[in-house]
Amino acid sequence: MTDTRGRATVERELRSLIAEAARLDQAVVAELPAGTDLFGPEIGLTSLAGVTLLGTIDKRYGVDVAALDLSLDSLQSIATLTDFVATNLPSH
Repeated sequence: MTDTRGRATVERELRSLIAEAARLDQAVVAELPAGTDLFGPEIGLTSLAGVTLLGTIDKRYGVDVAALDLSLDSLQSIATLTDFVATNLPSH
């Protein structure tokens, strides 16, 4: 699912999950550049919201970000998280 269409779907869904975790308007998060920092001022994800987001990603995609990315570099931005999840999707 690392094709462009699959990645775009993952990004769209992740933006929705990020908005939910950060309690932001989904339309606002949908318009942010992919390089927007998850913990920066635009999104302002808290550590607790980050944990909630990781749990939701694990349930929805079967990707345990915390176990696979010990340094959590994938939580830098919308783009890094999208790339990480799309790359680590379990194959069916």
